[in-house]
Parts: sequence; structure tokens; C-alpha cells
Amino acid sequence: MVKREQYLERLRNLRDVNLIKVITGIRRAGKSTLFKQFQHELINSGVNERNIIHLNLEEIENRSLLDKYLLNNYIMKMVDAKKKNYVFLDEIQMVPEFERVVDSLFVKEHIDLYVTGSNAYFLSSELATLLTGRYLEIYVSPLSFAEFISNYDSYRSKSDVFNDYMLWGGLPEVSNLLHGGQKDEISNYLNAVFHTILEKDIMLRKKINSKTDFENVTKFLFDSVGSIVSPNNIAGYMTSTGNKIDNETVKNYLSVLCDAFLFHKVQRYDIKGKKRLQTLHKYYATDIGFINALLGKDTKTERGHLLENIIFLELSRRYKEIYIGKNMETEVDFVVKDADNSISYFQVSLTVRDEKTLERELRPLLSIRDHNPKVLLTLDPEEPVYEGVRQINILNWLLDK
Repeated sequence: MVKREQYLERLRNLRDVNLIKVITGIRRAGKSTLFKQFQHELINSGVNERNIIHLNLEEIENRSLLDKYLLNNYIMKMVDAKKKNYVFLDEIQMVPEFERVVDSLFVKEHIDLYVTGSNAYFLSSELATLLTGRYLEIYVSPLSFAEFISNYDSYRSKSDVFNDYMLWGGLPEVSNLLHGGQKDEISNYLNAVFHTILEKDIMLRKKINSKTDFENVTKFLFDSVGSIVSPNNIAGYMTSTGNKIDNETVKNYLSVLCDAFLFHKVQRYDIKGKKRLQTLHKYYATDIGFINALLGKDTKTERGHLLENIIFLELSRRYKEIYIGKNMETEVDFVVKDADNSISYFQVSLTVRDEKTLERELRPLLSIRDHNPKVLLTLDPEEPVYEGVRQINILNWLLDK
């Protein structure tokens, strides 16, 4: 079991703080495991197990609690009003009007409340309106490469482990399957996770006119990570292959895929004008393992785009905001802002040992006339500096704490 130290540290800091801790993220990213790890720390700190209440509302034995009044009454019978109680509710969106339960439990001084959800619908305007200023969201992503490699034996080389990571992604159970020598089961597992998301987080909550069209749009997006896409060009491609679909339907599907945490939508940023651009976005997969599992040999996704997807995911763990950079006629792979709005620029390439490739990758960074940090990430072992642009080996950067 990989210890999710980044998220545990946040939960430690938020313990007993008068806020609802809302843990979000794609299914099987490790939200429930994070709860168990934190509960173990609570017990080690002196909390009695009887004052820790943990319910997974997708488990069949808890089906009778999928009513807001029954759930609230059940929890209130279990808590000790004379002591601090830690209540953990997994997949709270299974309960209709669950926000009423959350609000009722939150106002009890003897309850510290933690909830999870596997889609963004439960952070809807209704919940936000009811609980404005009273909850804090912690988004849990699949394993970072640093977390992923910690589950490997030390004799494996970093590059070999990274090849596994690029192929199968970072869902915790994938790491366990690899560690247990069950590589042949990974594709089946990832397909099962995808279809669980499709059935439980999408089909049950959103109107999808054609499951086939929706899956085709999803596969198109997985095959286009790192490329600029729009509802127009997706609809045009689908129609040209005999699956007629209109732009508005595609637009709706893209929104649904992001709400189900399968993809992240990234806007472009005009570096010179210092403003966000509203057209021609990119989409990155929350876990690149789905690309190989769902597309297999049919994938056209370049290795460089897979690498770009991995870098995006790591940047999203480290920085507050991420954009695609546009500087006149050139494009910078990523423009990021940290907590104090300081800007950095990142360019990603498999290798820049070829002189023409090096010139092409440096050009966008060198064209930026400011003194913010500029980084060129590659798989090359060399780490030179070019006119203020630092070239860094990707594995070293991913493992840099």
C-alpha cells in the first residue's frame, strides 16, 4: 500500500479544523485507502476506534442508508457526544440530497467530517450554495511517478519502471498488479474501471443519447492527448467516419468526461498579453493507462504526447494553475502559476540531441522576454543551461521532492 504522504499531510493540517474535508478524484485513485491511512494515524495518536465511523455508501450492506434521514440518524446513534468523532463517508453522492446530511453533521461540534465523491456533479451549485465557505476540496490524483516507483524493488532501473508507468499509468491497483507479477491482468482491470465510471458516474447521472457515440468521442480524446481539439473537429471526424454527431452533443460529452475526472481541460494563455484564451483547448487524461487499455494497438498517440501528459499531471500536483502558452507564433507546452502567482515555463521533448530539435524546442522559451524560470524537460541524461533555459532530465525532475 503506497503511502500518500502529500495528501496525508493536508489531512493532518486540517484535522479538527471547522471545515468539511471533501476528497474528490477518479475512481480507484486511492481515496478510500487514503481514508484508511489517515484513520490509522488517528488511532496511533490516541483516538479510540469507536470514535471513528467509516461508511462506504456503495457497499451493498449500506444500501438501507441511502436515505438522508436514515443515514443521519444512523450516524448520530453511533457518535459519542462527549468526545470528538471522526466521520468518513465514501461515495456520498449515492445518497439523494446528501448535502442535507453533510450540513446537519457539520454543525455538530463533536464531529469532524470527511467525505469522498468520484465525480464533480456532487460539487454542484446546490452543494456550493448550501455549504459556501464551509468545505475544502482535496483532489486526489493517481500515483505520481515518485509514489509509483516506491512500490518497486530497488534492483529495477528507473527507466524500466518509467516505461511501465508510461504504458499502464498510476492507478494504485495497477502498481500492485505489476508488483505481484500480474501484468496480463492490467488491461482487463483498466477496462473494468473505465466501464464502471461510464455506468456509475456518467450514464446514471447524465443524459447520454448514444453510448456508442459517447465511447467513440472518449476514445478520440484519449488518442488526441497533447493535441489541440475542439467540438467542431471532433464532430467533423466522427461524421466523416459514418457516425454523424453534432457539435453541441460533442461539447456536452467533453464536459461530462471532465466532470467524471477522466480528463482535464487546459486553456491557452497569451504570454505577451497576459490573458487566458477562450478557444482551442487541450485535454489531458487523468491516467494514461486508459489509453493503452482502451485503444491497444490502434492508438496513434505519440510517445512524446504521452510524456507531455505525464508532465501535465505532475505540474498539476505542484502548481495552482496550468495553461498552454502562446507567444505570438510560437507555443510553449506549459505556463504555470504557483500559490503567489509567480510564473514558470516548461517545454517537453523526448530528446534534444539532434541540433534541429534542440533549436525548435528552445525557440519558444527564448522568445519570451521576461526573467521567469524556463525549463526544458527531456529524457536525455545531460542537464545543460542555454541562455537561462535549464534542461532537466525528466526522471530526475519527477523524483525531485
